[in-house]
Amino acid sequence: MIQRRQFLKSVAAVSSLSLASCGWRLGNVRAYSATKGPRDQLYIYTWEQYTDQELFKTYNAQTGIKVLADVYDSNETMLSKVQAGGGGAYSIIYPSDYIVRKMVNLGLLTQLNHERLIGLDNFFPRFQNPTYDPNNSYSLPFNWGTTGFIYNSEKLKTPPEDWDYLWQNQEQLSKQMTLMNDVREVIGAVLRMLGYSYNSKDENEIKQAYEKLKVLKPALAAFTTDAWRNQILAGDLLLAMCYSSDAVKISKENPKLKYVIPKSGSSLWTDTIVIPKTAANVDGAYAWINLLLRPEVAAQTSERLSLSTANRAAFEQLPKKVQNNFSLFPPESILSKCERLAPLGQIEEVYERYWTQLTSG
Repeated sequence: MIQRRQFLKSVAAVSSLSLASCGWRLGNVRAYSATKGPRDQLYIYTWEQYTDQELFKTYNAQTGIKVLADVYDSNETMLSKVQAGGGGAYSIIYPSDYIVRKMVNLGLLTQLNHERLIGLDNFFPRFQNPTYDPNNSYSLPFNWGTTGFIYNSEKLKTPPEDWDYLWQNQEQLSKQMTLMNDVREVIGAVLRMLGYSYNSKDENEIKQAYEKLKVLKPALAAFTTDAWRNQILAGDLLLAMCYSSDAVKISKENPKLKYVIPKSGSSLWTDTIVIPKTAANVDGAYAWINLLLRPEVAAQTSERLSLSTANRAAFEQLPKKVQNNFSLFPPESILSKCERLAPLGQIEEVYERYWTQLTSG
């Protein structure tokens, strides 16, 4: 089972692109095996698309520290490795919001020394004191987004507006739509459609969501968090449930593919930067974070990688076209209906049981 934010494990070559002021060029991110290294090395554990070789070069030029990165495809993969003792060399990790709280509870993270960090007041207010990490004590926001649909606007003349669109148009969409391979996102979305919380702890509500999904399953092409990309570009899919950051990238390849956030509400997620307690290079970790906190760096990273920066000073440096991209930066009227995923405790076993029943066979 694949959880939140799965990405391609192989790194594709990308074309070079000059960036203003820093003279950066896009490069490929290779994965390295992390082993304990000297203070002139910084090991990072991250999502695939959150760094590139030129960012590494810029950091190296400023600090003399070489960056090596391993990539993971889910928060659960990352957490399992760290808990098993396989993350001892990493000085920077990029967990998502709900996993931050779990890692704090497990005693895996270093409390950040804010006096060693720059520009913390540049964050948008919603990111300055998040519920998953009050006062940003252990984490800082890096990228954020929503969950919704990407759809072919040429073939679907009536665009999807809410989650119930899938059931209302089940025959037309049959075998040409996908849902994520993610228990929390999929069951959470249906819970929201039914008027419940994404984080419901009521077993009867969870069962209702499961029963709705049972009706829809015969029309699904697959449960997948990443394979939909090539399929929708090839015209094999009409619609896919996806993350906003993925949708923005794919829409650049085919402008007829549009992203929409369901009007009844969706999930609002944040991917963060943390320093694990076992960090081998704490000084290097603070230097890395401070590089990313610089508004000009954050702005260029946001524009280059199609990411939604949480840095208000960086946002103000973005071109108006990017600022006004509602897929990246939705208005408050939409965000107010979105909900963060939260740890569920023992009720998580109920989600897992229904998910296994839904996806097996």
